[in-house]
Amino acid sequence: MRSALVLLALGLTACARPVDVTGTPSNPACDPFVSVVPVVVVDERLRETIPSSASAAAWGDPPIVVRCGVSAPEAFVPTSAVIEVESVTWFAEPLSNGTLFTTIDRTPGVEVTVPREYAPEVNVLIDLSQSILETTSRS
Repeated sequence: MRSALVLLALGLTACARPVDVTGTPSNPACDPFVSVVPVVVVDERLRETIPSSASAAAWGDPPIVVRCGVSAPEAFVPTSAVIEVESVTWFAEPLSNGTLFTTIDRTPGVEVTVPREYAPEVNVLIDLSQSILETTSRS
């Protein structure tokens, strides 16, 4: 399934350079998630990632990047503000050029880096929620 999805995405984004996701944790528990990510997120098409076996996916330019198998962010504490989007709880960290969202209630953990060009950045989470709910468990 993942191979067909990647081939479809490559056909749709043949002109785009692959997105480097080096350093993404390799986690077999993420295979189901990466195999069902949507082809389109906030009107942006799925892009090729390198390495392609990573537990990651990307859309658009600048790329929106999702990584599966991550740990809870160091900045998260029990009193941190969180947001809930489509039954998934997220911790948001501002970046110099966007927002980093990390699930805090799912196993395996998922993080999404959203460049400010896609403001409001939280809209990306709506498009990813169903894939996360289907393939991760509440922790």
